[in-house]
Amino acid sequence: MTWTDEELVAKSIGGDADSFNELVVRWERPIYALAYRTIGREEDARDVCQETFLRAFRALPGFRGQAKFSSWLYRIALNLCRDWIRRERRTPVVQPPEDMDLIEMAAAAEPSESIEDLVARKDLSRLVEQAMTLLPEEQRTAIVLKEYHGLTFQEIAELVGCPLSTVKTRLYQGLIVLRRELAKNSKATL
Repeated sequence: MTWTDEELVAKSIGGDADSFNELVVRWERPIYALAYRTIGREEDARDVCQETFLRAFRALPGFRGQAKFSSWLYRIALNLCRDWIRRERRTPVVQPPEDMDLIEMAAAAEPSESIEDLVARKDLSRLVEQAMTLLPEEQRTAIVLKEYHGLTFQEIAELVGCPLSTVKTRLYQGLIVLRRELAKNSKATL
C-alpha cells in the first residue's frame, strides 16, 4: 500500500522513523534538483538537500498540514538556497557534475539521436544555463519551479509568499530575458 505524504507525516510524528525515511526517498531527487538548478553546484546542492531534510525532520511536529508537505519542503529548500546565495554572494552558475559525461548520458537516454542533434541540444542547454544566471533570483526561482518542477502558479505563489500576479509577472519577465538572450546568442553563432 502506498501512503500519501500527509499519512507518512502523521506516522512520522507518531514516532515511525521508517515513514520519514519514505518521505526522504520520495522527495530527495526533486529537492536536490531544485537546489542544483538554483545554486548550480553539485556539492552545495547536496548539502542543501541534506539540510532541508534535517530541518524538516526537526520541524515535523510543527507541520500543521495547512500546505501540502511538498510545498512545505520546497519552501525550506528555497530558503536554504537563498541563504547560500547570500552567504556566498555569487550568482549561481549551473555546471554539469564533474563525474558526469553528458554525451554518454544523452546517448544512453536517446540512442536514436544523431550526434549533431545531441551537440545542438547540449549547446542550447548551455545557452539557457548562461541566460538563467542573468536573471534576478526571484525570476530564476519562478522559472525553475514552473518549468522544471511543474508547479502551478498558485503553488509557486504560496511557496514564495507573494501574490499570484507577482509570480506570473516574474515568470513572464524572466522568459522575455531568456528569449532575448537566446536569440542574441543564436545570431552570434550563425
